[in-house]
Amino acid sequence: MHMENFAPIMFAGLIAIMLIGFPVAFSLSALGLFCGFFAIEMGWFPANFMANLPINMFGILSNDLLLAIPFFTLMGAVLEKCGLAEDMLDSMGQLFGPVRGGLGYSVIIVGFILGAITGTVAGQVIAMAMISLPVMMRYGYNMRYATGVLAASGTITQLVPPSLVLIVMADQLGRSVGDMYKGAWGPAILQVLIFAIYTFILGRFRPDFVPGLPKTARTLHGWALWGKCLRGIIPSAILIFAVLGSMGGLPFMDHAIATPTEAGAMGAVGSLILAAIHKRLSWKLIKEAMDGTMRLTAMVVFILIGSRVFSLVFQGVDGAIWIEHMLTDLPGGQIGFLIVVNIFIFFLAFFLDFFEIAFIILPLLGPVAHKLGIDLVWFGVLLCVNMQTSFMHPPFGFALFYLRGISDTLFKEKRIDRPVKSSDIYMGSIPWVVMQVLLVAIVIFFPQTVTVFLDKEVVVDVDKVQLEMPADSQPQQEGTIDMENPFGNAPAAAPEGAASTPQ
Repeated sequence: MHMENFAPIMFAGLIAIMLIGFPVAFSLSALGLFCGFFAIEMGWFPANFMANLPINMFGILSNDLLLAIPFFTLMGAVLEKCGLAEDMLDSMGQLFGPVRGGLGYSVIIVGFILGAITGTVAGQVIAMAMISLPVMMRYGYNMRYATGVLAASGTITQLVPPSLVLIVMADQLGRSVGDMYKGAWGPAILQVLIFAIYTFILGRFRPDFVPGLPKTARTLHGWALWGKCLRGIIPSAILIFAVLGSMGGLPFMDHAIATPTEAGAMGAVGSLILAAIHKRLSWKLIKEAMDGTMRLTAMVVFILIGSRVFSLVFQGVDGAIWIEHMLTDLPGGQIGFLIVVNIFIFFLAFFLDFFEIAFIILPLLGPVAHKLGIDLVWFGVLLCVNMQTSFMHPPFGFALFYLRGISDTLFKEKRIDRPVKSSDIYMGSIPWVVMQVLLVAIVIFFPQTVTVFLDKEVVVDVDKVQLEMPADSQPQQEGTIDMENPFGNAPAAAPEGAASTPQ
């Protein structure tokens, strides 16, 4: 066997071993070590090549940027349990309720706001389903629309800053987290608009699917209603501005005063303050939040270590060169590359978590995108838009699993009068997946949706640079030198009050 043929076999083994279902971190490590020993035995690289592995591991564990992940995870875990979602959904539901699709609008808007302060899908889908699903079923909302909007609004979290996916993307692509956040705002807002337009069209042509609530369902009116809405929105807006603004992650902000890790720490403290404001802060809440943070952080680190073992050996057998040649020869240039890559990511997301895709696949695609002249911030945000669908794919979408579990709980507690069918959950997700894929196409063909909020790069054309002499300079006669000022410098000014030197 030749080394040129081993890289495709190794990549096929990667796909196969990830589909087995065994934990990816350990599968990757085992595959990488086995292929590394086989390559040494075949003489493709020396045994001391594997000595780079401990250095790579130390580089992972000493990466300061990844420290932001546990801070943002802790922030989201605390905010899941502090009652903010309940208050916002209740007030927004009453505000938009009388309008056709009003509950749908409130779920979409609250999902966007919670996504900007929590960054976690599971808690968001569960919290919104527990509050909104019984109300939607009580007032006659179509079951497939109700389950679809609840799941899709939870997945917006993956795109809205401070998404953990964007932090990982920035780390793997070598770009600023603040720039990645700025680039994500355009698609995130556009996604909310697409969801709202779909709800509006449904209200126009199928009003029985999304009826308005009767006035009797509104318990708050006037300033009492607006006050409750503002009590949820204003503290959230302050926290968003403090966290994202400090790291330069908001549109039209050119400077950062904190690193992502420092901003994450500030967000964690802010989440504790919000929990205290809502009178939910307790040792039990802190313990549960820290336990969830520990589990997620450990998972991320082990996946990253496993992917580094695999990528080291893959690079050693010239796998990166094979990937580059395969993808750069695609017809259509940049557009052809982006279409093929996004189709590949879309189907891979049926089986893999977004962390696994970001740590394993992205390092293979980033150098090729850079060589094709693709802006890596745009590329990272585009893939993040695509990976939203990983939570919505039937039958393996995690958001659908969360919704399935919480709907069974609600039926057992008699908070809903009939069980929710799995067919309604899966069929209800399809229109929302189509809308997410539509956003992928929009971002591909209209890069301005990402770049509109980014700082404009200053490009200097050296061929057009002109050097001009000051207008008051007097050229000397050719071949003469001023002995008092041989370098042509301006004479120093005499001190004030000093006598002039006689001639």
